Amino acid sequence: MSFIPTDLHFAESHEWARLEADGSVTVGISDHAQEALGDVVFVELPEVGKVFSANDQAGVVESVKAASDIYSPIAGEVIAVNEELGGSPELLNSEPYSAWIFKLKPSDKTELGNLLDAAGYKSAIGE
Repeated sequence: MSFIPTDLHFAESHEWARLEADGSVTVGISDHAQEALGDVVFVELPEVGKVFSANDQAGVVESVKAASDIYSPIAGEVIAVNEELGGSPELLNSEPYSAWIFKLKPSDKTELGNLLDAAGYKSAIGE
């Protein structure tokens, strides 16, 4: 059974989003996603300054089993990427909710309301 923090929003494509105090939104992949992927060996990060619409492909996570696209759960401009993942992609396995992938300056924070809460995500993944 996956750990699902109640303070996050989730996309059905298994990304999580957290609204920060400064108004930015931090994005990562869920515990469920990292379990399904297996051992993560590479992360392709988006470029700072890139602007995404909700559900745009923003990067790739590769594991020993498969490669999986990372999608932007909401629209916005990338303002930071987690460079630490370049040398330690396995952090997504060991710390899926602190090993963020990128941060956005959201175009519209109300888009977070279109994402699933913890209970909705738990139901979506069949737990």
